[in-house]
Amino acid sequence: MTTAIRKSERGELLDRLDGLFSAVVSDILDQLGHRDQVMAARLRPLYPEARVVGYARTVLATPSAEIPERKEDRYKMELAAIESLVDGEVMVVSTIEHCFWGELLSIAARQRGARGIVIDGYTRDVSGITDLRFPTFVTGIHAADALGRVNVVEFGGEILSGGVQVRHGDLVIGDFDGVTVIPAEIAEEVISLAEEKVNGEDIVRVKLEEGMSVSEAFHRYGVL
Repeated sequence: MTTAIRKSERGELLDRLDGLFSAVVSDILDQLGHRDQVMAARLRPLYPEARVVGYARTVLATPSAEIPERKEDRYKMELAAIESLVDGEVMVVSTIEHCFWGELLSIAARQRGARGIVIDGYTRDVSGITDLRFPTFVTGIHAADALGRVNVVEFGGEILSGGVQVRHGDLVIGDFDGVTVIPAEIAEEVISLAEEKVNGEDIVRVKLEEGMSVSEAFHRYGVL
C-alpha cells in the first residue's frame, strides 16, 4: 500500500482530477516517461456517461470452480473487499474472464463511499446498475454468477488490470475515452501539468476557431 499522498491532500487531489479527462492525463504521463498507464481498449464504460475518479482499492481475482459447502464462506473475500472500501475509492479488479459484479454489489459499494468500479472482466444486472448511475467500467456483460467461477485471493495489493500495474492508493480516472492510472507518488505533478495542458488547449481551441492553421497553433502553443 502506498502512503505517498497525505490524508489532508486526498480530497483536494480528487477534486482537481475530477476537472480533467483521461486522455489529457495520459498525455502528461507519456511526457513523464510513464507510457503504459492507460488500460486496454477492451475496458469500456457500461453506459456512455459513466465517469469515475478516485483512489484504487485493488482486488486480485482468479478463476475457481470451488463452491464452499458452508453458506457463510461463499463470496467471503469478495464481500470483505467491498466492506473494506472507504469514501473516495474506486474498486479495481484484476484480469478475470468471468462475471464479477452486479446491481446489489453496486448499491453496497456506493453505501461505503465508493465512486465506481473498474473490472478487467464482466458484469451483469446492466439495467439496474445503469439506473443507479454507478460508474462501471468492464470488458463485457455476462449473466453467469461468480460463485464457482471466481475467487478473490486478496485485496489492497498490487494487481494487473487492463495491462496496467495498479497499486492500492494509485489514482484512477475513467471516462468514455478509457481508464488511466496515475502512480500515487507522482499524482500532484501529473495533475498540475494536466491542468496547464488543459489551459493551453483552451487557447488553441479558440485560435483554431478563429482560423489559425493547426501547424501554427502547435508550433506556437505546443499542444494538440
